[in-house]
Amino acid sequence: MIQWKEEKMIEVNIEKVWSLFFDENIKKIMPKVEEHTIIEKTEVEVGAKHQQKYREGKRVETYIVETLAYEDSPDKKHKQISFVLGKAFNISLTFTLIKIDENHTKFIYEGQNEGVNFVGRAMLKLGSEKSNNLVVKEFMDKVEQEVLKV
Repeated sequence: MIQWKEEKMIEVNIEKVWSLFFDENIKKIMPKVEEHTIIEKTEVEVGAKHQQKYREGKRVETYIVETLAYEDSPDKKHKQISFVLGKAFNISLTFTLIKIDENHTKFIYEGQNEGVNFVGRAMLKLGSEKSNNLVVKEFMDKVEQEVLKV
């Protein structure tokens, strides 16, 4: 299993950063997601389910993303999602935003990737921690870059 927890200060209002995590903007911060369609409940509810299509090279994976936690208060925004990718990985991601002041937001990105079968566990063991950390850093940088465009 791979786990991470990274923090980044973004010099933008919390509401602007949070807007990137809405369904209509998800492709801006996750460009490999080709389709993100709500299939159960609404995007602001625990238990919401989305069908997502994700492209990696020529392959497109389709899976269901479930919202496990959701909080939208003036000083804290929090969303936790979970999905199984390629029948091999159980992935859980948590996005937390904390309002520092009107123009500063702390972005906390946590997650874990667990192999659910032999192939998934073997692939995680073969992957490097360095490459996983790079993916995490690239995502956090992408969020910052996109919010500065808003």
